[in-house]
Amino acid sequence: MERFQRPLVLLILMSIAMPLAFNVWNAMLNNFVVERADFGGVEIGILQSLREVPGFLAFTTVFVLLILKEQSFAVLSLALLGLGVALTGFFPTEYGLYFTTVLMSIGFHYFESVKQSLSLQWFSIDEAPQMLGRLLAVGSITSLVVYGLLWCAVNVFEIDYLWNFLASGILCCCLAGFMWLAFPLFGETVPQNKGLILRRRYWLYYGLTFFSGARRQIFVVFAAFMMVEKFGYSVGEVTLLFGINYAFNFLFAERIGRWIGKIGERRALSLEYVGLIVVFISYGLVDDSRLAAGLYVIDHMFFAMAIAMKTYFQKIADPKDMASSAGVSFTINHIAAVIIPAILGMVWIWSDSLVFYIGAGFALCSLILSQNIPVRPCPGNEVVYLPRLKFDRGAEA
Repeated sequence: MERFQRPLVLLILMSIAMPLAFNVWNAMLNNFVVERADFGGVEIGILQSLREVPGFLAFTTVFVLLILKEQSFAVLSLALLGLGVALTGFFPTEYGLYFTTVLMSIGFHYFESVKQSLSLQWFSIDEAPQMLGRLLAVGSITSLVVYGLLWCAVNVFEIDYLWNFLASGILCCCLAGFMWLAFPLFGETVPQNKGLILRRRYWLYYGLTFFSGARRQIFVVFAAFMMVEKFGYSVGEVTLLFGINYAFNFLFAERIGRWIGKIGERRALSLEYVGLIVVFISYGLVDDSRLAAGLYVIDHMFFAMAIAMKTYFQKIADPKDMASSAGVSFTINHIAAVIIPAILGMVWIWSDSLVFYIGAGFALCSLILSQNIPVRPCPGNEVVYLPRLKFDRGAEA
């Protein structure tokens, strides 16, 4: 039993539980809101903006950690995520969907914030790229199974949205309950700062995180919405696309992690951003549904390389800052994420192509920033340029 009760096993179970609920919600959401609630670009933009508000407030993680251990907080957040998904099918109205989305999102964003912190604490710098890739692969094979079952449920057995949402949410809650009961509380490898930490020497990581959030929202919200609204993809077809994406992650995520460890974060992120610029421009030009599907898959593949941003931060950060910085970085990531879906939802009505050209602009900004990552980042060697700026290592906000 002791071999089972290890931090790695707990993280693996967490990587299984989250996609059980979230990916069912994500795969069915666009079709559900269009078919049952008659959503258009404005409503989906508002819903996605509301979804990101809890991410914007992720810095409050540090205050919750004054009461709860990180491990306990992660498990409770998973249960809340499952509850929000389970209730979604019962509220097929505009305001009902806003409510269940916010409920689900609170659990999702708190969980992702704390899980990132735990992963960077429990893995050493040398093993982190490969182990983060392995966790991504575990989540991906879970997602692949989930999408396969969902495809059968929708296309073979014609199970209604309500029951699919309910079943996936309950499964997530049950796994959270098992983790609460079966695992002891693991101690912190390094005592964590409990205050709200915002260090000036992390500015490059904050900048990369901001543009990552802005860029990812265009993929998550509008690329998926385009497949449904513009090209008429069904739930089954969208599920198949997701399945292809996660099959790639399952096969290659751990290898990508090892590869990042060999070539370094600067080269890996540069390749990702150049690829995303090409993909976003292509989104704006595409008129063929099959080409759009191919771009969607390629787009998702590049996001697997975002592991490099986490390992860059792990190399430059004070180990005591992991918990607080995870919450702060999620907030920075979601500053743009809160406002972009609503604003670009209105842009979408005028020109869907312009939305994706804006995404290419965000990717270009990320590419420029990534050139400032040193070949061997470490505390004291956080950036290549701007050496005259004296970053105070102890500054807090």
